[in-house]
Amino acid sequence: MGHATDREAVTGCTVVLATQGAVAGVDVRGAAPATRETDLLRPGMLVERVHAILLTGGSAFGLAAADGVMRYLEERGIGFDAGVARVPIVPAAALFDLGVGRADVRPTAEMGYRACQVAADGPVEEGTVGAGTGATVGHLLGPDGAMRGGIGTAALRLPGDVVVGALVAVNAFGDIRDEATGAILAGTRTPTGEFVDTARAFLEGKGELGFARFTSTNTTLAVVATNAGLTKSEATRLAQLAQDGFARVISPAHTMVDGDIVFALSTGDAVSNLLTLGSAAAGVVAQAITRAVRISNGL
Repeated sequence: MGHATDREAVTGCTVVLATQGAVAGVDVRGAAPATRETDLLRPGMLVERVHAILLTGGSAFGLAAADGVMRYLEERGIGFDAGVARVPIVPAAALFDLGVGRADVRPTAEMGYRACQVAADGPVEEGTVGAGTGATVGHLLGPDGAMRGGIGTAALRLPGDVVVGALVAVNAFGDIRDEATGAILAGTRTPTGEFVDTARAFLEGKGELGFARFTSTNTTLAVVATNAGLTKSEATRLAQLAQDGFARVISPAHTMVDGDIVFALSTGDAVSNLLTLGSAAAGVVAQAITRAVRISNGL
């Protein structure tokens, strides 16, 4: 994984490289996605493996960063063999951060390339970096009431040396809650610093005004990876099951103004079952989301 971060413009991108190829699936649960190459991940499509996943800020403009990832991979002879050329398969998804920094500066192909150059195995920098640089959460009262989102990671080792990990860029319309206590960790705040319970506001009929005014500043993106051997259909199901992690800690999740997306990658041939993998994936996604806001907000 690697990040490219623009602190001045408050945006960036994050790449997950799978240079040997990985079986992949995707689940788009939010109603406002900005994506590239996700149709290829549906079961029954020709291409079976991807070579990278890109998460980016900049809304749909930021999808241009995938061009840099493709260039990086092409220079190394990595891609789908189309006979006359190897075409790197780089699905991508973007979150909306244009209202946080400079709306006229977004992740570019050069940033995507730089993220690949610094990508490495091992611990990943978390917080307000990469695709999470301009991420915020709690948008019911607009940008003045929001808190920082960011990048978070988590992993779990299962029996049989099966590992499931998650990388999440958190930029939700709703609030982020502690899974154990239900307490709001980060979300919408009043001018006096008190939390507004976004889900309750809607139940009480008080949320519609904010929802109508602040509708384009959201989307949480996740990549779940495992060394368990999966088919394309199974990877798709894993992505669907991992979305439960969003619902555990984002309140409300999967709204009409969120483009919530989970990519799932299978990079090995370890043996596990989808019930176990799905439960683990939802758990690490939830942990990664809460880690992101804890680190970004110094909680």
